Amino acid sequence: MRYFIVSVFIAILSFFRLPVKAAKKTMTKFGHTAIILKNYTDSLSYQVDTVARQFVDYAKTLIGTPYVWGSVNPKVGVDCSGFVNYVSHHFGISVPRTSAQFTHLGIDVKPEGAMPGDLILFTGSNAKKKVVGHMGIVTEEDPDGHVSFIHSSSGHKRGVHISELRGYYKTHLVKIIRIFPLAPSMVLG
Repeated sequence: MRYFIVSVFIAILSFFRLPVKAAKKTMTKFGHTAIILKNYTDSLSYQVDTVARQFVDYAKTLIGTPYVWGSVNPKVGVDCSGFVNYVSHHFGISVPRTSAQFTHLGIDVKPEGAMPGDLILFTGSNAKKKVVGHMGIVTEEDPDGHVSFIHSSSGHKRGVHISELRGYYKTHLVKIIRIFPLAPSMVLG
């Protein structure tokens, strides 16, 4: 029974990608079982972060791809959601086609808690309307809390490139969502 309770606790922590240290403190109360589960937790956390990092690394291979509205084909160009869609499908993750359809997916994350692989959602050109109209993939959050993301934009840097969450993008931010960990072939939306 203790093993089951600790396993459920670890599954919950790993789902939210919470620090493993918090799990370790609780698990030490369970004795020998905790040592075995600690190794499992460390391994699971590493696997989730590895997949998220691979997701970002693959997205970066598309830098320079032109912007083409409504396209998911990087040989011609991609729009913002087409870009996220293409990268996700490369990893066997089925996601919605339009940015607005991502509004209620995943787990909401504060910008200071963003991690590589999280999806970042923005309003369209009208920041007052909190309807998602643009999106990208978080590439990193530095120690100072600055978030960078990769996206396909029709703006002045037209096409797939990396931007920082500041200025225009900060004022148009709707939210950041976490989609990892996911089992391959998991369908979202």
